[in-house]
Amino acid sequence: MTLYHLSSAGSYHSTSGSYHSTSVDSDPHFLIAMRPPNDAVCFNIDEKPGVILNLVTDPVTGFVVNGELIGDKKIENNKKVNTYFGKFGLVYNKMELRMEITTQEIKLFHGADITRFPWSATATSTHAGFAITINKERNLIVTMGVDVTFVILLHRVWKNHPLHQDFLGFYTLDNHRFSSQTLGLLGQFYHPIDAEVFNIRPGFDQGKVDATMFVKGHKLTVTRGNQKDYRLDPKHGTDVPCWFVHNSGKGFIDGNHTDYIVSTLFDPFNIKPV
Repeated sequence: MTLYHLSSAGSYHSTSGSYHSTSVDSDPHFLIAMRPPNDAVCFNIDEKPGVILNLVTDPVTGFVVNGELIGDKKIENNKKVNTYFGKFGLVYNKMELRMEITTQEIKLFHGADITRFPWSATATSTHAGFAITINKERNLIVTMGVDVTFVILLHRVWKNHPLHQDFLGFYTLDNHRFSSQTLGLLGQFYHPIDAEVFNIRPGFDQGKVDATMFVKGHKLTVTRGNQKDYRLDPKHGTDVPCWFVHNSGKGFIDGNHTDYIVSTLFDPFNIKPV
């Protein structure tokens, strides 16, 4: 029996040239960096357009990240509804800062002040240890001090596309400042978890490999596959090998994915699922 040990990356620093990143992008695909390096666990979340999911909540630092799902412009008969993140909300309570990021613009709320930034121009803004950098029509970099860095990617589809819409991706490059109490679909993996993968075998789908993963007291069937990291190649992405957890990550994430649904773009996730 082949067995090897995985440990989530927990608190780490990653350069832009590395694929050592915890992220969510596309339909929406969650990618959790694991050790040993160059391995990962991935899962999808199947929900309806308009649903808002909590990605990160740290009750100690007062930092919150939520994402709202959008769908394709039209749904083909008997086809799965493809969803993507079309809007993100970021909250940093200690500095009374909020951000609303859409595919049209970035809005920064600081107390009663509102500043709007278009994607069509490169810009920077700094507020006492909280900085944003907008790279024209490409990405938004959010930095808290020297210990937290997020990148939000802008995905443009060709104008007047009959089916798809512009959407956003979210990447964590550095999360040292977050506390051990951090929650959320991504935030729970900012501190280490352990997993074992064994009984690697031919999968049900031809050409694919299945295995058994033991994690958080659960035995899960996982499938070897690839997810995309779009940071270096926004158009085509780069394949990242990962173990895919079925059923919206059930057994790998704490609780069920529906536990992470929040009411508004700026709501925290207050109760850890059991």
